[in-house]
Amino acid sequence: MKIKLFFLLFTIFFINAQAQDYIFGKVASEDNAEIPGVTIVNIRTDERVLTNRDGHFMISGRSGDELRFIKNGYERAYRKITKENISESINVSLIRSAELIAEVEIKKEITGDIKIDSKNLNPPRKVQKLKSDLAIYMSRKSDPSVLAPRPGEFVQPVTKGIFSLGKIKNKWDDVDLLNYLQNALGNEFFQELKIDKSQIQHFILYILRTGFERKNILKYGYVTEADMNRFKNAVLNRIAAYKTP
Repeated sequence: MKIKLFFLLFTIFFINAQAQDYIFGKVASEDNAEIPGVTIVNIRTDERVLTNRDGHFMISGRSGDELRFIKNGYERAYRKITKENISESINVSLIRSAELIAEVEIKKEITGDIKIDSKNLNPPRKVQKLKSDLAIYMSRKSDPSVLAPRPGEFVQPVTKGIFSLGKIKNKWDDVDLLNYLQNALGNEFFQELKIDKSQIQHFILYILRTGFERKNILKYGYVTEADMNRFKNAVLNRIAAYKTP
């Protein structure tokens, strides 16, 4: 009889020792604003709950458990459950964590179309190389030698014309310069920029007629390296306007 009574008392004690209670509480920020969506984890049981829109929560636990409070943008917090606070509401204050925000340069508006956005955000390799070459060129000091034609440089044949007295006639006109640029750069250069072959001459003429300085080029009938770099830079700056309906 004594053994049965001892076993019964031991069973009751064991059940009470293992019994789970519900822990209530509220999570707020440093300025006492309720924080919804905070994850509360009972480390012993791995049970997880979220605070409601008023920052309140309820989770099962017992004395000796440890609760972890997790929320993006805030430092983690911990609370130890004791016999004294298990029957009371637990108030937890989360502190905002310092975050470094990476600088992002948005060159073009995102459309949501993967095909279009991939072109806008990832320019062709040839365009990237042009920008790199221009950056190197712009950082260099001017040299008088760049005004002289280079050995082996392609030169458009001079068009024939009638000489007039008292005025020096240009050796080239816009058509001569257009043909030179198309031959010197090659069709592949313009196709890389998504310019159809049939539109190449029209595009070059558009660049020439929208402010590209070419007085000396037409006068002397040759294009220097500096002139070619100016033209490439004008292409990069005006191609978007050309393609805009």
